[in-house]
Amino acid sequence: MSDETGEIICDALVIGGGPAGLMAAGELSRAGHKVLLAEAKPSIGRKFLMAGKSGLNLTKVEERDKFMAAYGEAAAVLERMLDAFGPDAVQEWAQGLGQPVFTGSTGRVFPEVMKASPLLRAWLQELAERGVETHTRWRWGGCDEGLAVFETPDGSVRVRAKATVLAMGGASWKRLGSDGLWADVLAEKGVNLEPFAPANAGICVDWSPHMAPYMGQPLKNVAIRAGAFASRGEAVISGRGLEGGGIYSVSRGVREGGALTIDLLPDQSVEDVAENLSRPRGKASLSNHLRKRLKLSPVQIALLNEFARPFPDESMEFASRIKAVPVRHGGFRPMDEAISTAGGVAWQALDDTLMLRELPGVFCAGEMIDWEAPTGGYLLTACLATGRWVGRAASDWLVKR
Repeated sequence: MSDETGEIICDALVIGGGPAGLMAAGELSRAGHKVLLAEAKPSIGRKFLMAGKSGLNLTKVEERDKFMAAYGEAAAVLERMLDAFGPDAVQEWAQGLGQPVFTGSTGRVFPEVMKASPLLRAWLQELAERGVETHTRWRWGGCDEGLAVFETPDGSVRVRAKATVLAMGGASWKRLGSDGLWADVLAEKGVNLEPFAPANAGICVDWSPHMAPYMGQPLKNVAIRAGAFASRGEAVISGRGLEGGGIYSVSRGVREGGALTIDLLPDQSVEDVAENLSRPRGKASLSNHLRKRLKLSPVQIALLNEFARPFPDESMEFASRIKAVPVRHGGFRPMDEAISTAGGVAWQALDDTLMLRELPGVFCAGEMIDWEAPTGGYLLTACLATGRWVGRAASDWLVKR
């Protein structure tokens, strides 16, 4: 609704139509507050829908300590939110929207339809039925005398809200809405921010010509390490470098300067590998020897030739090289290609309710905050959990006001 000045008035303003923002809007509307949700892009949940193209991994079912460890030091803050809305709750929530889920062999949870669009449609319908007013193509430009200012197709719009939730994402995938431009606005308000950095990002590799036949092929049954981070996930050899969940999981280690290595035989000890290497190979070529004795795939052998030459003559040394192939790379792909980013609003800038200390009544949720996690259900679960947490906290703030 508008007053005589033409300002739009609402109880709660949610800026950002991704999972965190939608969850916050749902909690606020469920508590009976009038909610306006503003999204800069022409449609809601674009990144959510993009994630659904690969099956929409909603969450991960595993032992609690292992699940929390995926969030690194941020788990100390996130754990109370994840305990309140963790993997079990995510599944119940999806099922409550009419979307049955299943758990795969690795513990990852997906909708049975393996798509995001049915879940998003049901979610938006529920919010509409609760009275959430949604506007797209509304780009936030900051605040002016307590009013949120938006540039819209119909010109400048000013919104007066008693509570505001910021859920505008990080600084990757600009075309889907996460451009990080909000950071300058908050910095001007004195909010403490951490620099953006790529997370869950592909690695640049300048391949030699002999790798051309292997472009697009997956690298399976390997262990990937960088610094303190390790993964048993797969990687894909692309024309640009190495991509995929196995690489994304060790992104932070690469970013912090750790050497990137790939163990081609993670289920064998270096002694076992050395013993097989030392067996006579007769007239067999080295490639055939590696294939027959070590069961290395053609793509694994190609990777070994790419990064591990010249090969050591001594079996134990060669085995050690196979167990830790050193990957020469040129750093990350551009940040806008990263699935997510680290950096953003510093935890110190927020109180326990995720309200900005410098801006009372303004809360933050999702990837805007300085945390990171690997793909595989962890990212989405924490976005949902922080959105729910903030929605309830903002509702409490409104009641107390």
